[in-house]
Amino acid sequence: MKLVTFRFGKSVSIGVVLDENVLDLNSSFKAHLGGSFKGVKVAPLDMLGFLDLGSKGLAEAKKAVKVAEDSKHMIPLKKVKLLAPIPKPRKNIVCLGLNYAEHVKEGNKGGTTPNLPPVPIYFTKPPTAVTGPYDNIIYPKVTEKLDYEAELAFVIGKNGKNIPEERVYDYIVGYMAFNDVSARDLQSRHQQWYRGKSIDTFAPMGPWIVTKDDVGDPQDLDLWCKVNSEERQHTNTSDMIFSIKKIVATLSSGITLEVGDIFATGTPSGVGMAHPLGLLKPGDVVEVGIEKIGTIKNKVVAEK
Repeated sequence: MKLVTFRFGKSVSIGVVLDENVLDLNSSFKAHLGGSFKGVKVAPLDMLGFLDLGSKGLAEAKKAVKVAEDSKHMIPLKKVKLLAPIPKPRKNIVCLGLNYAEHVKEGNKGGTTPNLPPVPIYFTKPPTAVTGPYDNIIYPKVTEKLDYEAELAFVIGKNGKNIPEERVYDYIVGYMAFNDVSARDLQSRHQQWYRGKSIDTFAPMGPWIVTKDDVGDPQDLDLWCKVNSEERQHTNTSDMIFSIKKIVATLSSGITLEVGDIFATGTPSGVGMAHPLGLLKPGDVVEVGIEKIGTIKNKVVAEK
């Protein structure tokens, strides 16, 4: 399933994309479940509330999809505005730095072969950085070096701690495209990544959460980035230094992961700071696409 958060008129709801339509889950649940889930009032739900229902909520959504063809709960996709699937995460987004070997090499300006990181390198972006799959990226006045980073993101679907690698996928509900927008001069000036990667609109994501049963092996997906329709990045997620299993198992060792936590898994080579065509500028259109998942497309607009 493709799970979305969308605005229709003045209302915001969650749904499932079916071809060129969106099934409004809140409307469907209200009609078929009476707005409750085994006696517990659940409607209206936001995406986090829906994910909190776990496997039972997903099962009810699948039931709604099966009877959705002639449903009055369907809305044409062209009539809605897709928001970030989780517009306001409860916690910071967990990101991976230096997780593709070629990206590590392109950042080594000295020319010698760098040592690859021996363990995953984590940093975070705040919930306030989140923006929608087709919304503008604001080029803020505080930077002169704006860059893109195409990444695969995933969402945790149940709480867990000390998760072994062989059980990691049990804790993931689905996957998204993600752009880890970065202010390179701020990264350098502050000597760490949080400041330069955390500005408002620096975390476009979506266009939906594709549930794991529709993705298959997340370590075998083509991933790409285009700027003004010209390809800048292209790789396969099999090239990650640290797999999704390793990322989750390592961080959950001693740390509880919770429903709705978002992870971004790092970017491949081809970022603007190392590309012949250079960094982003106002007016550029950035696309991040992932096989079996979809594409987000954001225009860069100067801060007023």
